[in-house]
Amino acid sequence: METLLRKLKLMVQDRTLRNRILFVLGILVLFRLLANIPIPAAAGQGAVDILSNNQALGFLNLLTGGGLSAVSIVMLGVGPYITASIIMQLLTMMSPKFKAMYHEEGTMGRRKFTQYSRLLSIPLAFLQGYGLILYLSKLGVLPVLTPFEMLTNTIIVAVGAILLMWLGELISEFGIGNGVSLIIFAGIVASLPSQVAQLQYTFDITQLPLYIAITFITLLLILAVVYMTEAERPVPITYAKQARGGRISGGTSTYLPLRLNQAGVIPIIFALSILVFPTVIANALATVGNGAVQSAAVFVQNILSNGWVNGILYFALVFLFTFFYTAVTFDPETTSTNLQKNGAFIPGIRPGKQTAEYLGKILTRVTFVGALFLGAVAVIPLIMQNVTGLTALAIGGTALLIVVSVVLDLVKKVDAQISMREY
Repeated sequence: METLLRKLKLMVQDRTLRNRILFVLGILVLFRLLANIPIPAAAGQGAVDILSNNQALGFLNLLTGGGLSAVSIVMLGVGPYITASIIMQLLTMMSPKFKAMYHEEGTMGRRKFTQYSRLLSIPLAFLQGYGLILYLSKLGVLPVLTPFEMLTNTIIVAVGAILLMWLGELISEFGIGNGVSLIIFAGIVASLPSQVAQLQYTFDITQLPLYIAITFITLLLILAVVYMTEAERPVPITYAKQARGGRISGGTSTYLPLRLNQAGVIPIIFALSILVFPTVIANALATVGNGAVQSAAVFVQNILSNGWVNGILYFALVFLFTFFYTAVTFDPETTSTNLQKNGAFIPGIRPGKQTAEYLGKILTRVTFVGALFLGAVAVIPLIMQNVTGLTALAIGGTALLIVVSVVLDLVKKVDAQISMREY
């Protein structure tokens, strides 16, 4: 308790840290204001009723930070930027040029890589905005629009997504934490009061044992997520002794921490993005006059509308994206090269190729456990939804995962800032 009070006191007293936190809060307040400004075609209509009965739109509303429920100018959220990031990171696996840019060119390479992701987000924002507006018109949330109205509303929605992407980048650069994750987190937290109020109206005393069981499982999931997020596999590292100018340095031992969940909450966000947008696009294309396109869209609709198929796809995507994102962010060959340059080695393992193979082997085993756990935790609410019939459980479980992971990441980054200022 004393340590917590000391940290809070330092956060208030340190001007730079205080300004960073206030900057993040200011951006999040601005985002919530934007999320309540409807597009011209909405004319005050919301999509709350449809969201409660449509799982795909419910997940999309989660990704957009609640912007979709108000049919707002930021109803795409950071979806286009997430999709662009997935495409760019896939390119690092396929193109040596992009791999070198991300892993070997340092800060300048990462900045260039991020800039390409931003530029790719622009056409994706227009494409996804058009598909979503068309889909909402089909559902009756929006009226039938003329070509000019469709163009105007698509531009507004696309610009809103680009603005939100920029605000997320500002949080990452001038605030604390990952801007994209914090925007999604803010939307989830902002929706909690309305969900609690809705629960009061739908509360049924006869289902009290079910509510208690769900609460107990939720607490267990939170504990499991915290434990697995903090778990790591230490790899011992020894620095060779070096003689320079009569001085002997090195000879110390430390360890390289390989986390069970290196990717954090990113696989869940990526999986939701991939799972949701094909559904929205397929529903929009189902109204197209071309017979072949319409048949393909209806086929995709029928597959993705099945709850069990959705659960299997969700598990598979979370599992694969955990491996994928870990492979992008942690390269055993680059780590091995950096250790060798700094005169460090793993006891009993030759520097160079053997070290890279050893790290890759450990990373694969560790990531397999983390990916399996993350995928299982992601689909448990879906299974509970199919068993109990409570449609809010699937979306609530995913929201829980995102909130817990983002809070853990934010606490670590605040602690890092405090430790840096203490030293």
